[in-house]
Amino acid sequence: MKKVSLKTLIKASQIIGMTAMAAGVSIANAADDTIKVGVLHSLSGTMAISETTLKDTVLMMIEEQNKKGGLLGKKLEPVVVDPASNWPLFAEKTRELLEKEDVDVIFGCWTSVSRKSVLPVVEELNGLMFYPVQYEGEESSYNVFYTGAAPNQQAIPAVDYLINDLGVERFVLAGTDYVYPRTTNKILESYLKSKGVSEKDIMVNYTPFGHSDWQTIVSDIKKFGAAGKKTAVVSTINGDANVPFYKELANQGVASEEIPVVAFSVGEEELSGFDTEPLVGHLAAWNYFQSAESEANDEFIAAWHNYIGDEDRVTNDPMEATYIGFSMWAEAVEKAGSADVDKVRSAMYGIEVPNLTGGTAVMNENHHLSKPVLIGEIQEDGQFEIVWATDEEVEGDAWTDYLPESANLISDWTAPINCGNYNTSTKTCGGSAVAGE
Repeated sequence: MKKVSLKTLIKASQIIGMTAMAAGVSIANAADDTIKVGVLHSLSGTMAISETTLKDTVLMMIEEQNKKGGLLGKKLEPVVVDPASNWPLFAEKTRELLEKEDVDVIFGCWTSVSRKSVLPVVEELNGLMFYPVQYEGEESSYNVFYTGAAPNQQAIPAVDYLINDLGVERFVLAGTDYVYPRTTNKILESYLKSKGVSEKDIMVNYTPFGHSDWQTIVSDIKKFGAAGKKTAVVSTINGDANVPFYKELANQGVASEEIPVVAFSVGEEELSGFDTEPLVGHLAAWNYFQSAESEANDEFIAAWHNYIGDEDRVTNDPMEATYIGFSMWAEAVEKAGSADVDKVRSAMYGIEVPNLTGGTAVMNENHHLSKPVLIGEIQEDGQFEIVWATDEEVEGDAWTDYLPESANLISDWTAPINCGNYNTSTKTCGGSAVAGE
């Protein structure tokens, strides 16, 4: 066996070291050439009916942005995970996205319980999340931008429409049993009583996720509506439980002329799952409907159909909220010259982008949007006819005026307040200025 000199071994080890170093630099450079976008939506379980479309929306936006050259000369790289409608798993997947995948931003969640599960993680690790669905308010996190509706941008205007335009005097508040329906209905009960509605004219009912047997509940709604006063159902039922709920309404002949239902979690996507003919005339309150007439909406629908490869696929409100959030984030990255969370956050305030209904979405200092409010009536083709709309965009209110514990609270994440729950009476911040709670 030929002997190898010490000098040769040293030289060889140097070459190996330099090669490894070069490989490391190459990997680092490759990582530096991309901006990683986390996608945190349920692709299985009870919420997949709603959330899968939002995953596809984010992927479409990433593809379109990359066709324009990405951001800051870098391509966007999606990182998709499936929290599977499992609320604790949302927190685990968030930690995976931030610690293991090192994403620069997250677009995700639908239910408030999933968002509440994620909050401690994004705040601990200083992540940035865009949340695209209507919710109960009573929150403003330093690490979340809320592009869906707060109660004053959906629930309150919907009830006003029922009272003022339809003459409703009795209200069934029907919801899935978790934080969003319970808090929203608490706000609505207080608001209805402030409008002179008595407690006996308010019926409240909660059911678990995935509830399927609606026969008794719908029968109770019919009895409640037979008291001689105009009655309506305000629905915060979420996920696939909506399908059997609406089917049972049809089975028992609950017509919209007698007891209209106004839903906060049923849009075009959910309606595409069943026969809508018996549901014509029932209502939904959102900030966007596919039927909205605007050039921006026409372009968005065309882009969606082209991306998904199906002309029959619908668009809906949370898709628009995702579109707005993504557009604002992209503009903030360019404005900040960086995808760094703190720099992007500061650049977000005051950003304006076109919404899809013909107006302008504005990001306010409380991390909530200004947006229009629309009431739509279900048509036979599963679309909505817009029957009512606000005259202008409504600024989202993080803290409601209709709960005593919240009436004096505001959110303003800019100096000098820099607080998510600032008490205007005591002039104090109720929590950490960088935690939002």
